[in-house]
Amino acid sequence: MKGGSDRIPTNSIKNDIFAAMRRPNAILPLLLTLLTVGLAACGGASDESSSDSTATAGSGGGGGASATLSLVAYSTPEVVYDEIIPDFQKTSEGRNVKFKTSFGASGEQSRAVEGGLPADVVSFSIEPDMERLVKADLVDAGWKNAQHDGLVTTSVVSFIVRKGNPKNIKTWDDLLRKGIKVITPNPFTSGAAKWNLLGAYQHGGLEFVDKLIKDHVEVQPKSGREALQAFTAGEGDVLLSYEYEATTAQKKGEDVEYVIPPDTLKIDITIARTKEAPGAAQTFLSYLQGDAAQQRFADWGYRPVNEAILEKNKDKFPEPQELKTIDDLGGWSKVNDELFDPEKGSIAKIEEEAGVSTAK
Repeated sequence: MKGGSDRIPTNSIKNDIFAAMRRPNAILPLLLTLLTVGLAACGGASDESSSDSTATAGSGGGGGASATLSLVAYSTPEVVYDEIIPDFQKTSEGRNVKFKTSFGASGEQSRAVEGGLPADVVSFSIEPDMERLVKADLVDAGWKNAQHDGLVTTSVVSFIVRKGNPKNIKTWDDLLRKGIKVITPNPFTSGAAKWNLLGAYQHGGLEFVDKLIKDHVEVQPKSGREALQAFTAGEGDVLLSYEYEATTAQKKGEDVEYVIPPDTLKIDITIARTKEAPGAAQTFLSYLQGDAAQQRFADWGYRPVNEAILEKNKDKFPEPQELKTIDDLGGWSKVNDELFDPEKGSIAKIEEEAGVSTAK
């Protein structure tokens, strides 16, 4: 009821009801009238507010508008998003935003979104997994033109070792010592594994990668997270991984350390919104690259892309003597084609000869 003209006097309603009870044929029309009036009175402002909220969430995403975002990401940062999402929901922009999340091996996650898994924000551990969604017309081709070149964090290829580093593993060449057992994920399901093997490749070329895989790598789990679980369960002497995997394990009470070899490879972690995502997705992306979220990433061992937060935490992230990038190796298009293509890639051939599945 919005105003005086919409109000119905209580006494009039009572009189009509008593009169209708004396005339049975009048009861149904009266009830229908009362129901119609009641619905009109209960609608009004609340219906209009709901309509406005939906429109805002679809176009602007701020101001506390309601929206549900689907975040699909590679496996390792799940523990960080478990902290970042509640933080975001405490802000004025995120207070009415709900989340559905999915974490898994980067390649599998990318193919799942390509195959129809709902996603508004996607984050993968390698650029080709994002480019797959560009080709599927799900992510804008200009995603790298976003803030920080479409990255949310970076890292470096590192060695995770047992507490005290009992095997004294410090360099890439130490991995080829007799009896050293290495764990790294399968590069045909895990983005982390591609970075790991590219780290080995930048050090010693295909001959080094061949010896590493065939003589020292005994197990290749499907994701970086599963590889960490295998290592902490007692398998292997060293795990090739991102440096923040060691930090994650340490925060969970595992007795591990990590070593950054003198020469290694920079890891780029991609993030983007999908084309059909509501405006709240962009709001969330901006939050992820802001000070609060970037500090959360830094606390877990992820190198921030926010320069101010990286500088604040520089003591946590030592620089290796030589740090190469994917561009130094020719870029992802060249690397994927020449090294990881299941039909003709050089590393793919090495994996096949070692009995590892290259099926995607």
